[in-house]
Amino acid sequence: MRIRTLFFTAFLIILSSRTAGEEALASRIAPEILRFHILAESNSSRDQNLKLGVKGLVLDYVHSQAPEDSSKDELILWLNHNRAGIESMSEDWLSQQGADYPVKLEVTRDYFPTKSYGDMVFPCGTYDALRITIGQGKGRNWWCVLYPALCYTDPVHAVVPEPSKKTLSSLLAEEDYDALLPQESRPDKKPEVRVKFRFLEALGIQ
Repeated sequence: MRIRTLFFTAFLIILSSRTAGEEALASRIAPEILRFHILAESNSSRDQNLKLGVKGLVLDYVHSQAPEDSSKDELILWLNHNRAGIESMSEDWLSQQGADYPVKLEVTRDYFPTKSYGDMVFPCGTYDALRITIGQGKGRNWWCVLYPALCYTDPVHAVVPEPSKKTLSSLLAEEDYDALLPQESRPDKKPEVRVKFRFLEALGIQ
């Protein structure tokens, strides 16, 4: 029992260290990233589908109307200037679907968990985000990266657009950008070494 307790304590220490490392990475890359976060009214299938409809509507509008080659700060200024119009457009679309939900758009700073997005992994930490709340916003959320434009266009293969990857790589330190890639895609990937301990095997842990 004591050995199991020691192992569990070691596991918590390793997990805490890993989280701290991810948050440190997030703090370095967050200044260059604007995430897009949309919350549904509820978890009903109807409200989840409405969430995806609003997501597509807003993304299409931003990509077609926002000034080309905007920096992150310029895009945030544009979003704030067009807040009322985007909210009204989204509410009108929802009304056409028979859902009279209010829509709230705001640029916030939110804590996000570690999450794979397409063929990239973004670490847990605090990021700037365009957040859209539909109704009470108590349903499951959806997110992507609005700047650079990493919202992938191929939902089947979930691959982030290459031009957007190039933009992101130009904004980040090389080692930080590489850390967002899958392990097998990293240029500095080393063979995995597994160390086994006999007493852990005896406990059925390894």
